[in-house]
Amino acid sequence: MNWASWTTLGVFAGTGGVRTEEIGVVSGDLTVHTTWTEELAEVAVQYSGASDWFTLAGSPVPCPSEEASRSLHQSVVEAVRAGGGATVPAPHTVE
Repeated sequence: MNWASWTTLGVFAGTGGVRTEEIGVVSGDLTVHTTWTEELAEVAVQYSGASDWFTLAGSPVPCPSEEASRSLHQSVVEAVRAGGGATVPAPHTVE
C-alpha cells in the first residue's frame, strides 16, 4: 500500500478559524496534518502542542497521487491561514 503524510506546525488560523467535524470552529496556533493512502487524503488539525486531533470539515477527499496530496496539503495550510471557517478545498481546486 502506498502512503505519505505531511505535517505543518505553527499555522495561525485567520479570522473565523477552521471548521472541524468534531468540535466546530477552532482558531489560533494550529498544526495541520494530511495523510494520503492510495487515492484518498485525510486532513486533521490540532492546537499546536496538544494531543487531540480534529478532522477538518470536508475530509477525507479523493486524491489521485502522492504529489497531489502534497499540493492538497499546501492548499489546506493556505486555507487555514485565510480563516473564514475554512474547510478542505474541493478536489478540483488542487493540482
